[in-house]
Amino acid sequence: MLQLFRITAILEGLSYLALFGFSMPLKYWAGLPQYNIYIGYVHGFLFLAYVGLAIVFFVQKNQKWDQLVRLILASLLPFGTFYIEERYLRHSE
Repeated sequence: MLQLFRITAILEGLSYLALFGFSMPLKYWAGLPQYNIYIGYVHGFLFLAYVGLAIVFFVQKNQKWDQLVRLILASLLPFGTFYIEERYLRHSE
């Protein structure tokens, strides 16, 4: 389960960067909205998977509430899930 959460955290972070660093500029500056639709769907799915797995991780590890808040807030910040994966998930095995 932890390995799945780590992979999801990395993929969610990559999809976040792809959405705001690649497809959004293409949509608004180049007038190409089709990339934004597909990358947005992928990012939305990975975001929901990340939050769901964060809750499962929280329950399984008997963490404090601030840990869950930290895990979820990280998904809202660029590079946040990379930080969480490196700092907490890699060393919690």
